[in-house]
Amino acid sequence: MEKNPYLLMMKRTGNSSNSSHQHLQGVAIGMLSSSPIGPLWVALSDLGIMLVGWPMEQSEFTHMLQKCFNTNTVYDKARTEEPLHQLSEYLAGIRRQFNLSLDLTRMSPFQSQVLQLTMDIPYAQTSTYKKIAARIGNPHAARAVGRMEATNPIPIIIPCHRVIGSDGSLHGYGGPGGINLKSWLLKLEQT
Repeated sequence: MEKNPYLLMMKRTGNSSNSSHQHLQGVAIGMLSSSPIGPLWVALSDLGIMLVGWPMEQSEFTHMLQKCFNTNTVYDKARTEEPLHQLSEYLAGIRRQFNLSLDLTRMSPFQSQVLQLTMDIPYAQTSTYKKIAARIGNPHAARAVGRMEATNPIPIIIPCHRVIGSDGSLHGYGGPGGINLKSWLLKLEQT
């Protein structure tokens, strides 16, 4: 069974290498080598950030991109400098909001809607899976919202860590570090 949340998302939605990113000639990748959560990778298409991943080697990250998006990658420090700078500022407790373009073209309408609503959650605040489901117009879709949050391909920038259970507890985090990292990110925003 596939354990990588990004690859799970692609399999679940039927988004394979034969879809909208087939036209890409290459995706720029870059790495933030030092952060409180370890080395952090970003991938950018011409439209914006399409993937954030950690901790992994460059070969693992490029393999994931190839498998998910069927595209070549190029390490491009210049193109990835600003997103990495903003991530570094956020993880240092300096930045509260990202000003970056995102590429959500591989998402279904439901997935895009969940992630857009997640981006609307203000810094240092939380929402629940149930509230997001209700805002979409399907209050019974809390589990589907949770699954999308767990497979968010652009964590931190799309703050899925701000989504909690209706009982106020942390119900999981798809990124490396799980609930402990989710808790750390929420505490970072409280300082």
